[in-house]
Amino acid sequence: MRENSIIVGLDIGTTKITTVIGEVAPDGTIDIIGEGSVPSEGMKRGSVVNLERATQAIKQSLHAAERVSGVRAWNVFVSVGGNHTKAMTSHGLAAIRRQQEISPPDVERAIENARAVPLDPSLEVLHTIPQEYVVDGQEGIKNPVGMHGVRLEVDVHIVAGSAGPLLNLRRCVQEAGLQIEGFVLHSLASGLATLDQSEQNQTTVVVDMGGGTTDIGVFKRGNLAHSASIPIGGDHVTADLAQILKIPMEEAEKVKRHYGAAIPELADQELTLEITTASGATHAISAYELSRVIRPRVSEIYGLIRDEIDQALGPVELVAQSVVLTGGGAQLPGAVDLARERFRLPTRLGRPRGIHGLSDIVGDPAHACSVGMVLYGITQDGRVPSGLDDSDPAAYAEYPGRHDQGYPQGGYPVPGYLTAPTGGVHGGGAPVSLAGSPQGTSGAYPASGYVIGQPQGQYPATPGYQGSAYPGAGHQGPAGPVGGQVVGGQLVGGQVVGVDPHAQVLVDGQPQKPPSGPKVSLMDKVKALFRDWF
Repeated sequence: MRENSIIVGLDIGTTKITTVIGEVAPDGTIDIIGEGSVPSEGMKRGSVVNLERATQAIKQSLHAAERVSGVRAWNVFVSVGGNHTKAMTSHGLAAIRRQQEISPPDVERAIENARAVPLDPSLEVLHTIPQEYVVDGQEGIKNPVGMHGVRLEVDVHIVAGSAGPLLNLRRCVQEAGLQIEGFVLHSLASGLATLDQSEQNQTTVVVDMGGGTTDIGVFKRGNLAHSASIPIGGDHVTADLAQILKIPMEEAEKVKRHYGAAIPELADQELTLEITTASGATHAISAYELSRVIRPRVSEIYGLIRDEIDQALGPVELVAQSVVLTGGGAQLPGAVDLARERFRLPTRLGRPRGIHGLSDIVGDPAHACSVGMVLYGITQDGRVPSGLDDSDPAAYAEYPGRHDQGYPQGGYPVPGYLTAPTGGVHGGGAPVSLAGSPQGTSGAYPASGYVIGQPQGQYPATPGYQGSAYPGAGHQGPAGPVGGQVVGGQLVGGQVVGVDPHAQVLVDGQPQKPPSGPKVSLMDKVKALFRDWF
């Protein structure tokens, strides 16, 4: 595990595609350092319907987030939603020898036994989430390791997705030059981002209202206990308006966002809109009448959610203590009030929590899923995933295909990362050409300290550089007496730091050992920070 790790969440929705880049600091805090959102293409109700258009939209979202962060992303967590996902709860059992403590392998054995249920061959398991453990009949145990008993039981929530849609999604992401770290259920990610401490300790319904689907997650004591997806979302409200007003979907979406409300009484009672149809005809409609068109469809969505929970778990008022409404559709004025009325439970608007950095950009409900995938990346299997940050220059050589995607001379215009035509990176104002333009050590694109594609490059003895427009993109340090080669590492202040254990500096032909020091483990800090989540 590295002290600084990059985790990338890619939310591929029907309405928009969002990439969020997060960085886990040594103290366990999470900084959002990059965000890119573009209109979605080639997607419908959580599934790919046009491979080429979806791939291009993913690339655009990714490049936008990379430009902001100054970090290249290779491994990503990808959201999965829609009605092609299936969920079920299974029971597992493991026998424990007498006078023996329950060990982690015993827990894994119980979970594996719970997973051993017959599934359709066309399904791929995405998540196996333990709910709670039972030791010799004693219920409600969160972690049985170290306890004594002869019978260990566990209930697990298994989430699977249809192989076909997953393969299409995987192909789009891979053709965009990315490797999939894992698929994450949409409602699970949204719950991780929005639930506060009190909601984690009770049963809470998370409703993520997207464009093409509405995803449901029922969280019980911090674990996802039930999940489902309704194939209706905000786009259906927009379609109703487009049909009634006889205007294009794009115009209907603007009208809905600026003037509509889920409860007509909350709309501007004195506002009248003048609508021009595609045929040129003009007619007027008040904001109040507009909202009267919106309310029935939103109410229908809430009714379908109630039916799903009632059938699976029982009456929602009896099984849950509260509702958290999130997603882009939740931002419609009156949506929370109407949900509170329909579910007859305390209801609030869910926003991403526990993050720093670009919190003003990703702090709205529409970013709940993408931010939640960053949080999932930290907690899954108790480890930080192998993302790629600006301390890993050697890793770039593993993916040469990313260096030729429309960027002349193999370069890629990301702050702090420059590739010279000779395969090396030069600092101190050396004439590096990127996309046909000379680059130096000033402005937003400092040429300092990285080798991309080729592990060897010449570094003149010049001071490091701290990029002003992109803090952290460059590296600050004293002038380094280095005139030789850097192999497999990163040059900072005349020293080599890198993930390659064989990294070295050659000065006057003599190898110099990279600096060594105590390694600070992030595991305990992350576990302490997220102990109540999983």
